[in-house]
Amino acid sequence: MRRGILILVIAALSILAACGSGEGESEESKGTVTFGLNNWAENIAVSNMWKVILEEKGYDIELKSMEKSPVWAGISQGDLDVAAEVWLPTTDKPLYEEYKEDVEMQETWYEGTGLGLVVPSYMDINSIEELNDKKSELGLEQIVGIDPGASLMEMSRTALDEYQLDYDLVDSSGPAMMSELKKAYEDEEPIIVTLWNPHWAFAEYDLKYLDDPKNVYGEADNIYFMTRTDFSDDHPEIVKWMNNWKMDDDSLGSLMATIKNADDTETGAKQWVEENEELVSKWTE
Repeated sequence: MRRGILILVIAALSILAACGSGEGESEESKGTVTFGLNNWAENIAVSNMWKVILEEKGYDIELKSMEKSPVWAGISQGDLDVAAEVWLPTTDKPLYEEYKEDVEMQETWYEGTGLGLVVPSYMDINSIEELNDKKSELGLEQIVGIDPGASLMEMSRTALDEYQLDYDLVDSSGPAMMSELKKAYEDEEPIIVTLWNPHWAFAEYDLKYLDDPKNVYGEADNIYFMTRTDFSDDHPEIVKWMNNWKMDDDSLGSLMATIKNADDTETGAKQWVEENEELVSKWTE
């Protein structure tokens, strides 16, 4: 009888200890931070990288995928906390002008982007101005685009008008566009896509931008990150760490390549963070 009572007491104490431990863990949590991201390869890569880094620091991180315009709207309304990718002064200028009073712009983490119409290097064409004259030779009727709301697509629609191109611009998505590029490249078939760098495609395939003499796609941008208003007050250490964050073609390219070759995105991000502990430590010191 006494033995049975003793067992019950021990069990009760164990349950209380477990509950106490759970409450402690909850109190130690630094809160939930929500990233908004669109499905550009580098955006997916760096957002997952920061998810891994910040979760190791005690935060709960949620990633919400959507098109670029809703990301800006979500940050401005306070529904999202962080967006890791803003291209300025050219690509995201329309969104910046619309929402700049309701977001907090932070530091540059990548310098010198590019974007425009891209073809495999085996294609005998070098300029957007040649597209109409070589249409029959190329045997193409369309340009494969990405998300219809992306600034790159708006620029591409402008390019069709400015160069009076006799092609259809097809709405798609980043992954779907890359699938079409991969298939055409492997068969050495002609294809025209809307693309940008930094992107792992330029390491994987031999590609070239078509010259843009009218400068429709503008000059090179830098990539910044932005936060909701007052996020700096709520989480100053995150803003400090992310303002220390700098990447170049080598570091960003290796991150995207590691993720691309991993079983899933977060696993690849974890692997890269582990392999680049010294660099990450500089950001979070």
